[in-house]
Amino acid sequence: MTKSATDLMQEIIFSAVLDSLAALKSASKGLPNTLLRDINSIHANTTFADLPKEVQSSITSSVRSAFTRLLKEGYSVSTGQPAPPPRGPQVRRDGPRHEQRGPRPGGPNRPPANRNGPNRNGPGGRPPRGNAPNRGPGRGPKPGGK
Repeated sequence: MTKSATDLMQEIIFSAVLDSLAALKSASKGLPNTLLRDINSIHANTTFADLPKEVQSSITSSVRSAFTRLLKEGYSVSTGQPAPPPRGPQVRRDGPRHEQRGPRPGGPNRPPANRNGPNRNGPGGRPPRGNAPNRGPGRGPKPGGK
């Protein structure tokens, strides 16, 4: 039976923690005060370089063995480079009218070049001109005027 990724990672991390604790004990050379001082020096802002050399080598070997184990279990381990973006399906459009073009010079919110087209004011195009109130320069006097 294969293990889930969660179970495998828990085993790897547990093993790395135990190896690091054993390395801390060996770095103290059996002196309890030194062990206590080393443990107290580890906090949230501790860097890798702040750790004793034995702990650094333990972490390095644990990371190497973790990647090896993941590969053995069949999991994919990628390089340090980001994965390429997923490519969508290629849609072929025939004719010069549907050629792929770059973005319009004015940006994505620029209105269409054909102002009389269907994108102006809904499916009907430009609203009709005429005697409609408050439309155009010849709209007549304001209501309530003399």
